[in-house]
Amino acid sequence: MKHTTLPVASRPIPVDMMSPTRWIELGWEDLRANPLPGLIHGLALAVIGWILLWAARDRFWLLAGAFSGFLIVAPVLATGLYHVSRERAAGRLADLGDVVALWRSFDGRLVRFGLLLGLAGTGWVLTSAGLITLWSPVPIHKPADFLRHVVLVRDVGLFEAWLVLGALLAAPVFASSVVAIPMLVDKSVPVSMAVSASWRSVADHPGPLVWWAVLIAMLVGLGMMTALLGLIVVIPLIAHASWHAYRDLTAPKSPVPVSAH
Repeated sequence: MKHTTLPVASRPIPVDMMSPTRWIELGWEDLRANPLPGLIHGLALAVIGWILLWAARDRFWLLAGAFSGFLIVAPVLATGLYHVSRERAAGRLADLGDVVALWRSFDGRLVRFGLLLGLAGTGWVLTSAGLITLWSPVPIHKPADFLRHVVLVRDVGLFEAWLVLGALLAAPVFASSVVAIPMLVDKSVPVSMAVSASWRSVADHPGPLVWWAVLIAMLVGLGMMTALLGLIVVIPLIAHASWHAYRDLTAPKSPVPVSAH
C-alpha cells in the first residue's frame, strides 16, 4: 500500500474546557486532508439510516430501537477512521485499502464491544417503552403518536422524564466508550482495560467530557435534521475528532517539577 508523507501532528496538550472544540477543529483538518475514507463511511451510515427509516416508518418502537442501536454502534462502525487519523498523526496518508485491511482483521474485541453497545441500546428502548407505556394516556404506535402525545403536550412531565432517562442511560455508555473504542484500534489491550481507561478519563476530566458529549449530540442532531444527509460529514468529523480526544485524554501527564531548597 502506498503512503504519502505528511507533517507530523503536534503532541497532545492538557485537557480543558476548550479541548472539545479543538478536537472538532483537528477532526476537520483530518477530514479535509483525506476526505474519501470519511465520506464513504458517512455515506454508508446515512444509507443505513435511510433504510431503517423506510423499513420502520410507521412503527415507532421498531424505529426507535433501530435508530438507538444505530447511533450507539456507529462509533464501532467508524473505527477505520481512527486508523486514518492515527496514520496522519504519524505522517502517513492511509487509503481505503488500509481501512479495508483493518476491517478484514476482524478484531474480536471490537465485535464484543459492539455487541455490548447493542445490548445497551436494547436496554434503553425497553426502559423508555416501559416509561411511556405506563405514563402516556394513549397507546403509542406510530411516530406521529409520539410527537402528538409525548413531545407536543402542554403539560410538563412525560417528555422531560423521557429525556432525563435517556441522558442517565446514555451517560455510562459514553463513559465506557469515549476512550475505549479508539484505544482498541490503537493498542492490543483487553476490552476491560480499555473501558477502565475510558471511565478514568471521564473521572479526571468531567467538565470537558460533558461538553464533548453535548457537542456530539448537537452535531448528530443537526445531521439527522437534514434528512440524514448531514451525517455524511458529521460521522467522519466526530470519528476523527474522537481520535484526537483519545490522544489527549490518554497522554502521559507531565511530571511536576520539584523545587530545590
